[in-house]
Amino acid sequence: MSNKEIFLFKMRMKPAYYLVTVLCCLVSVAAFAQKDTVTKKKTTTIDITSSYKPLLRNAVKINFSASNLSSDTTHPNLTYDIPAQNLFYSYQPILLKPLALQQDTNLYLGQRNFVKVGYGNFSTPFISAGFSFGDGKKFLANVYADYISSKGKLQYQDYSRLHIKAAGSYFLPKNEVYASVDVKMNENFLYGYDTSLYKYTRKDVRQQFQDLSLRAGIRNTVVGEYGIKYNPSLQVSNFINVNKLAETSALLSIPVEKEFGEAFAFKVEGKADITTYTTKDVFPNIKLNNNVFQVAPSLVFSTPRLSINGGLIPTWDNGKFVWLPNVYAEAQIAENIFAFQAGWVGKLTKNTYRNLSEINPYLKTLTAQLNTKEIEYYGGIKATLGKHFNFNAKAGLVTYTNLPFFINDTATDNKAFVVSNETGVRNLRVHGDISYINQDKFTVTAGLTFNGYTGMKSNAKAWNTIPMEFTSSLRWWAIKQVLIKADFYAFGGGHFLTKGNSAKLFAPGSDLSAGIEFKISKMFSAWMDVNNIFNTKYQRWHNYEVYGLNLMGGVRVNF
Repeated sequence: MSNKEIFLFKMRMKPAYYLVTVLCCLVSVAAFAQKDTVTKKKTTTIDITSSYKPLLRNAVKINFSASNLSSDTTHPNLTYDIPAQNLFYSYQPILLKPLALQQDTNLYLGQRNFVKVGYGNFSTPFISAGFSFGDGKKFLANVYADYISSKGKLQYQDYSRLHIKAAGSYFLPKNEVYASVDVKMNENFLYGYDTSLYKYTRKDVRQQFQDLSLRAGIRNTVVGEYGIKYNPSLQVSNFINVNKLAETSALLSIPVEKEFGEAFAFKVEGKADITTYTTKDVFPNIKLNNNVFQVAPSLVFSTPRLSINGGLIPTWDNGKFVWLPNVYAEAQIAENIFAFQAGWVGKLTKNTYRNLSEINPYLKTLTAQLNTKEIEYYGGIKATLGKHFNFNAKAGLVTYTNLPFFINDTATDNKAFVVSNETGVRNLRVHGDISYINQDKFTVTAGLTFNGYTGMKSNAKAWNTIPMEFTSSLRWWAIKQVLIKADFYAFGGGHFLTKGNSAKLFAPGSDLSAGIEFKISKMFSAWMDVNNIFNTKYQRWHNYEVYGLNLMGGVRVNF
């Protein structure tokens, strides 16, 4: 068959293909419709009445109102741990004086001025006054004065004391500048001689001391970024025993401290103490210098339970080099209850006429000045007994080089004292004290000291020293307006030297004093003191007995 015939055959067959295709489609639709009808009769109809819609859950609001706590009917067991006061005193009798106030932003400056006047037997006028100026924040100054004099029953058994002091501070943002002026005029008489053998005028036996002292310094009240504390000061004094001698001194002190953390600190202090001494009543007159220079570095370790100071003090004593130890520690076995203390310490004491006359006012003109070197090994305990009792005990072995002993001038009339230098001596010193303190209403203190001098090289005895000393005091506000006070002092007799180089013992001495002060009003008070109630005529210095029983009373005005 040719191609043309094939083409014509396909053309004739195409309508037949289309017809067959249409018939097949119709048959399929009819069959599907028949099947669907049968299925619907066998199934159930499901009507959808709602459609799913996603929704966010409503947030729950936070209720900030507090609910009431349920009541607790149990009683709490509260325990209070209040440390007891630890106050230890040196038990040295001092005059009551207004003290220089420290900077305090909340300083109460109420009645800061007072005048206290009185009179007693032995023709004893007494006056004491104190005045304060400034607001305590920018500037503060205090001025006080004391005067007392008495005339005893013995010839020339007289004395007078005048003391005037002014001290002030000017407060800068980070520093405090301070200065003071101190004037003392004391008059004593050398009445310790046999009046049946010697005849002297009042002028012959007069000891008239005049002491002028000026001091100034600056200290930081705020520690800077380097953590350094400093307090340099300069003190200049001029001491005169009228018509007998003159002594001028200058003391420069520069202490510096640097803390490292909370436990360690480094301290160093430089001192220059220069003295010039000249005499007027000896032939030939004497002029000498007494100069001491020191540098004292130390390292300090301190915690609430343990403190240790380790250092030494290189010292140049009139050109002679000596070194002094400065090591001591304190360990609290039970905090604020019981503590051990121990140390190896040394110091150099300048034996200027000014310093020695404060110990013995009946001192003759010095012809030399030798300073005392002191080295001490000590150990002791501190304890707090309950809430009110405090106890302190200490024992030490002290070695002295060039210790001055005072002996009567047996070569002349025995009335004045000269210095007998001891090149080497040891002292076993034991001290104990106890106190009972009940707030500021009731206070009782007592102290006992033993001194045992041995191994003297230049003297047979420790002349005019005290082997035993006992001190005690009582202060009691019986009621709000009434203050009752009492003091007791006793000592054991030491040795003194008489003519012919004979050693004798002092008789022991004791002195009981009592006083009362009654507040009449906020401004006025009345007071009375009774001294030497036992009326014992003991002698602290050979040939110089005390007055005996004396009374003094007066008024005090506060404003």
